[in-house]
Amino acid sequence: MARPQDRWTDAHGNPVDEADRGLVYDVRTLVSRRRALGLFSGIGVGALAAGCGLVDPADSGGGTTTTSGPRPSGSAGSSVTSASGDLTEVPDETAGPFPGDGSKGIDVLDDSGIVRRDLRSTFGDAGTVTAEGVPLTVRLTVRDASTGDARTGSAIYVWHCDREGRYSLYTPGLEDVNYLRGVQTVDDTGTATFTTVFPGCYQGRWPHIHFEVYADAADATRDGPIVKTSQIALPKEACDLVYATDGYEQSVSALAGVSLSTDLVFSDDGGIHQIASMSGSADDGYVAALTIGV
Repeated sequence: MARPQDRWTDAHGNPVDEADRGLVYDVRTLVSRRRALGLFSGIGVGALAAGCGLVDPADSGGGTTTTSGPRPSGSAGSSVTSASGDLTEVPDETAGPFPGDGSKGIDVLDDSGIVRRDLRSTFGDAGTVTAEGVPLTVRLTVRDASTGDARTGSAIYVWHCDREGRYSLYTPGLEDVNYLRGVQTVDDTGTATFTTVFPGCYQGRWPHIHFEVYADAADATRDGPIVKTSQIALPKEACDLVYATDGYEQSVSALAGVSLSTDLVFSDDGGIHQIASMSGSADDGYVAALTIGV
């Protein structure tokens, strides 16, 4: 897919810096992308212009709401129960080097306890280690891209790094820790909600959360076929506020060295179909919501 223009401005007219380039961290795989002519299908100019701005708290029921990119249906404070036309399919992305799904040696998906809502603590025989950080609720809604209907029965596997930018099961010292990973079956609106912590930023990658969609929980926990592998991009405004808090110090310089247009995963379309809708605050925690078209 063709990249959008390199220079954007936020809701206040300030230019968004896209010049910095980070080092390569993830191994990029070749993936199928949507054609450039369809990139902005169904997205109004106003929605794009507001993509990097702040929404009035009155529009979201209180708190500070940060949005980047088009606000998806089923975002924080609402849920999708029916279809209203087609939906842009979320692009396929690499699972990266730390999936824990068996594709990179380690397979945590068949472990007892992997099906859970709260991802902050270890499970099974991995001890009692708990990840620290700003609270984050991740709300993902799976819908059929051609009809917009909720894909009830689906299961979602979510994983991400901790506030220090480390991945459980892989980072030295965390080989026996399995926090910040979990599977859930969606509800009758196609939505799964995870309780976790805001991930840190590490060199060369934009702050993100990995996910895999499966037809059902049985497929997810028995090495069944993956319906969709992709990543959620977290909006810069929320990242800046979170990374100013204790424990995220290393994320400040890492974020300064990367942008959505230089990130190896989100660079081809600026992450426009993967930027989460955010509500909340660094003090009270955030909610990140995304509708996944599959």
